[in-house]
Amino acid sequence: MDLEKMNLSEEDIKNRYISPAIFDHTGWRKADARMEYSYTDGQINVVDDVATRGKKKRIDYLLYYKPNYPIAVVEAKDRKKHPAPGAGLQQGIGYARDLDVPFVYSSNGDAFVEHDMITGKEKTISLNDFPTKDELWTRYKEEKQPSEEQIKIINEPYFSSREVYSPRYYQQNAVNRIINKIVNGARRVLLVMATGTGKTYTAFQVVYRLLNAGVKHRVLYLADRNILVDQAMTDDFNPLSNKITKVQGGKMDSSYPIHFALYQQLAGKDEEEGHEPFRQFKPDFFDLVVIDEAHRGSAKKDSQWRKILDYFDGPNVTHLGMTATPRNDKDGSNIAYFGEPVYTYSLKQGIEDGFLAPYKVIRVNLDIDIKGFWPKKNEKDKLGQVIKNKQYTSRDFDRTMIIEQRTKEVAKYVSDYLKQRNARWDKTILFCEDTEHAERMREELINQNSDLVAQNDKYVMRITGDDIEGKKQLDNFENVTSKYPTLVTTSKLLTTGVNVKTCKIIVLDSNINLMTEFKQIIGRGTRLDPSHGKEYFTIIDFRGVSRLFADPEFDGEPIEIINGGTGSGTTGVPYPHTHCGGCVGEGSQHPKYVVDHEVNVVGDETQYLDEHGNLITTSLTDYTKKNILGKYATLDSFLTEWNDAEKKQVLLNELEKHGILYKELMKEENIKDMDPFDLIVHLAYNQKPLTKSERVNNVKKSGILDKYQGAAREILNTLLEKYKNDGIADLESNQVLSLPEFDKFGGAIKIIMTFGGKKNYENTIKEIKNRIYS
Repeated sequence: MDLEKMNLSEEDIKNRYISPAIFDHTGWRKADARMEYSYTDGQINVVDDVATRGKKKRIDYLLYYKPNYPIAVVEAKDRKKHPAPGAGLQQGIGYARDLDVPFVYSSNGDAFVEHDMITGKEKTISLNDFPTKDELWTRYKEEKQPSEEQIKIINEPYFSSREVYSPRYYQQNAVNRIINKIVNGARRVLLVMATGTGKTYTAFQVVYRLLNAGVKHRVLYLADRNILVDQAMTDDFNPLSNKITKVQGGKMDSSYPIHFALYQQLAGKDEEEGHEPFRQFKPDFFDLVVIDEAHRGSAKKDSQWRKILDYFDGPNVTHLGMTATPRNDKDGSNIAYFGEPVYTYSLKQGIEDGFLAPYKVIRVNLDIDIKGFWPKKNEKDKLGQVIKNKQYTSRDFDRTMIIEQRTKEVAKYVSDYLKQRNARWDKTILFCEDTEHAERMREELINQNSDLVAQNDKYVMRITGDDIEGKKQLDNFENVTSKYPTLVTTSKLLTTGVNVKTCKIIVLDSNINLMTEFKQIIGRGTRLDPSHGKEYFTIIDFRGVSRLFADPEFDGEPIEIINGGTGSGTTGVPYPHTHCGGCVGEGSQHPKYVVDHEVNVVGDETQYLDEHGNLITTSLTDYTKKNILGKYATLDSFLTEWNDAEKKQVLLNELEKHGILYKELMKEENIKDMDPFDLIVHLAYNQKPLTKSERVNNVKKSGILDKYQGAAREILNTLLEKYKNDGIADLESNQVLSLPEFDKFGGAIKIIMTFGGKKNYENTIKEIKNRIYS
């Protein structure tokens, strides 16, 4: 038996031993399991504008107690490479940790090794003793001791339909943890999820299950922007539309169990204190209050909106806050009010899982920013003002010092970048210092793109809080099917609450120092939309703002506010307040000098995300070489796998998933005729490459074709020409015999019979392949 198992593949081990052990005598049904279950999409890797998908995380068996509650992971291994049955346990534990699954099993067909995630204990059990569903559920209840209400919630399914997708793994985790917290009596719950990962959808599933289970009965959903309320109602909460009302005109309707409202509408005016609209209902009317974008101040003690939360705050009321940017400060914002997040799903994790778009960063250096500007004594600006004698730096530009040529140079660089890449229809947001800067940038972009502006004057627009016409176009800018507006300038308005899925370029020409603002701006580009060509986005940074990616706070612990500024994660020193973030509105309150001074780009640098989420400077060639050596440390190890591969193209396809992007490199003119094999060994191991033509000539010189005559020899010569022109995939596929150039030989079946049958034909092709790569 052991000798038989030694030669079985992992798939055979599963079919012959593991699946029968799980499903034949334990009461588990295949309907209770998801086999070969991929719970991530695979990270998108971007180098030189080439985007490729990495490997998905895939579980051999995921067993469910209920459709919404996974209870066990089973990881299978083959016997030959993994003589110990527990070889897959650490891998399975990683999956279980991701999915909040309590029990993990590993097997190579000899036995099961179990790891209990609750107790931390492990044990080995025979194939015949795999636990039943009821046994696992009983153990879970004994170890976790859930309340009756928690069990009732576990039995309550998610909402799912053809129109509403099932929750992703992290959304399931978030929903389950929020609900458990609420059922255990928590009155403050904070959910932290990166922009674009579905906070509103997660909130919908929480509300749906709590209402259906009878744990909660009336819900108030609060936001501070009309677009957030409308999007939530019409999109994610649409399945509950018959239970929803929107508070308008200060009137509240008690006949609906779910109310959507703007803080501003419920709070009323300051002079109407004591008669605010929210007082139409008793304090215990709502038993769940959902606070969208909870980082924007509703929980602060001195906020005019805090009175709403304080009012609806009875003993049975839960406040659920949602944010992408948690903060921890002394005045009650975020964590100080809600407590530590019950669940966090970060931007870094979203990119690693392939659910969010990765980014590349282009850092552009302008000479004026490097040197600064120092006026001559008594020098006047274009307005006739004497310029205060001091050195002006990039922190001053467009704030107290306007250098017109600088704005032109930024607009020209961005426009040239789009033109050179045939990307002029890629939706782009340019973040400026203030509304005046945004207007000047709009004018310069128009001048740089006058041909497209002549076709439609909405190609370039300013969308800021004080621009009525611009704000009217916000819906069109978000609409994936609308071309206009395309290039948009802004200052603060588009930092949050705007869902532009097809935004491919973010330009930073503002001194952004607040980490919360930086995170929100980056979030404008993280949504994926492959159907419209959006697999990654580009950040063009003119102010050195992208340095904040390296700060531990960017994707680490919640930001701690010190003395009103954003503290550094290592030193506690606040970032300097240089961008008028505390000013009222979006305009600047500072007097400005306007000067004419030559400005030039002195260099730029492009950086990409590596597999660890770090920004690196690399090229497609270096990236591919690094990944080859990462998989095959020596030439011998590569040759061994290459020679063992029955289908070379299958191996090449697998290598692409590991970031070995040979197809993209082979687009270069000087290596178009090179075999991928030669490209790999030349690039990584400095071996002399051959062209496909040279390899075909070597096959012919070897005499291997001399034993074939007539049609058989002509067929092989035709196949070698197909290899020379199109690659090894055609030689390895019998379907190639159905192509027009083989019609004269009588079709696929007759060709195969020319060689004495399928087995002989395949042996002949194998011999030819061995000779090609000898």
